[in-house]
Order: sequence, then structure tokens, then C-alpha cells
Amino acid sequence: MNKILVVDDEKEIANLVEVYLKNENYIVYKYYSAKDVLDDIDNLDVDLAILDVMMPEIDGFTLCNKIREKYTFPIIFATAKVEEIDKINGLMIGADDYVTKPFQPLELIARVKAQLRRSQKYNNSNQEENIIDFRGILINKDTHEFYFNEKKIDLTKIEFEILWLLCENRGKVIKTDELFSKVWGSKYFEKDNNTVMVHIRHLREKMSDIGKKPKYIKTVYGVGYKIEK
Repeated sequence: MNKILVVDDEKEIANLVEVYLKNENYIVYKYYSAKDVLDDIDNLDVDLAILDVMMPEIDGFTLCNKIREKYTFPIIFATAKVEEIDKINGLMIGADDYVTKPFQPLELIARVKAQLRRSQKYNNSNQEENIIDFRGILINKDTHEFYFNEKKIDLTKIEFEILWLLCENRGKVIKTDELFSKVWGSKYFEKDNNTVMVHIRHLREKMSDIGKKPKYIKTVYGVGYKIEK
């Protein structure tokens, strides 16, 4: 379960963010003062931080700098400051993303989820080998999860293995008999072509990629299937 640090001197905003995060089953460390965070940070197990910029005593930029001296977890700034230079400064000192108040809580949650996924991908070399991320597709072999354009989609075991095989070999045509043999682990016979076609159709439906010219999983007639790079 991911642990999120929320720091904002505006209690109503901090409390609202806390509610939305807890609704997503995150553990929340909530602070109204950057100074209190610095006193406790070494005792917290944080996966991501959401920091306000305009706070008394110690502002969010300074807090971000202090955090970056020791920690690499993602940081999202949430602030009323709208000047482009402020956004650039925030990103340059170590923030990973930036939302401007007033913001939609669901937008913030989406950004949190995206940053956590990226962090898990790039900070774990073993996991990296089992994650494919391109063109809105994020597929994780370790957790058996599939995200399409930031939305989680449930796949059956067979559907997942088909999609993984196609993504792993994106740009190449996988012959129907090869696909069947690798996914089902059985010798391919002509009648098995219908089985493969049905599963491909289900995948396309779940990705809303149906029609005469699918954008993702493409049929190479008489040969097999492929996903473009």
C-alpha cells in the first residue's frame, strides 16, 4: 500500500486531498507545516509527496530541496502560483509534476497514480525488465496489470499473455501458429485459428480498438498479428 505525504497550510485543501487519497486506499501523512515535516521526515516511509508552495516559515521549494538531499520519491507541487517561471523552478529543483490551484481532486489522483507507476518502473531494475510502456500501453508482467491510457483494464490470463507477446515483439508480425504455441503451449492446428481470433477480438474490445482499421493490434491477413512501435 503506497504512502503519500501531503503538506499544505490550507487545512481545508489538505483535508480534502487526504479524503480522496484514502478513498484510493493510500496511507496519508498529512502536515500543515513544512517545519513539522522536516522534523519527522526521517521517520516516515514515503512513496510520493504532494507539496504546497506558498507556506509560512518554510516554503514548498525549500522543503523540496531539503527532501531531495536524501530522498528520490516523486514530488508533485500543488499551488496557486501560476507563473511559468515558478513551474520551471519547481521542476528544476526536483519536482516531478505540478498542478495549479484550484485543481480537480480526480486530476490530482490521476497524476499521483501516474507518478507512482513511473517511480516503480524506473527505480526497480528487475521490475523494469517486466514492464512495457509505450503509446498509452503500460503492461506489468510481475503484477499482471494492464493500463491503457491511464485506465486499468482487467485481462484474462490468455489475453494478458497474447498482449505481452505482441508488445514484446512490437513492430514484428507474430505468426498465428507461433502465437498459439507460445500462449497455449500446444501444437497448432488449423481449427485453432478461430480460438486466436476470438481472443484478439476480446482484447480489441477492451481497448476500444474495434473497427475496420484497428490502431493497435493489427491483422496481417494469412500470416498473423502485430502491434506497431
